[in-house]
Order: sequence, then C-alpha cells, then structure tokens
Amino acid sequence: MISFVSELWKFLRVRKKFWLLPIFVMLVLLGGLIVLTQGSAVAPFIYTIF
Repeated sequence: MISFVSELWKFLRVRKKFWLLPIFVMLVLLGGLIVLTQGSAVAPFIYTIF
C-alpha cells in the first residue's frame, strides 16, 4: 500500500497533476465512510446524502 501511495505521489509530481490530489482524498474518505458505516444504525442517514 505504501508503494502505491509513493508511486501515485511521484506521478502527480512529475506530471504536474496536483489537481487530482483532492479527488483521490475525497474518494478515499467516502470509501472509508461507507466501509465503516456498513451495518450500523447510521447507514440510513448516510444513504440519504447520496
């Protein structure tokens, strides 16, 4: 996992694609939110957002 992150950072730095960084961060946060709330009492409230 660490090698993936380091290669992604190198790609963003070399190609000057820093605008992709917020997109990746939001995808990781939303994915983590979905995984953590799966099967909990908070899940119906999360699903109404989307």
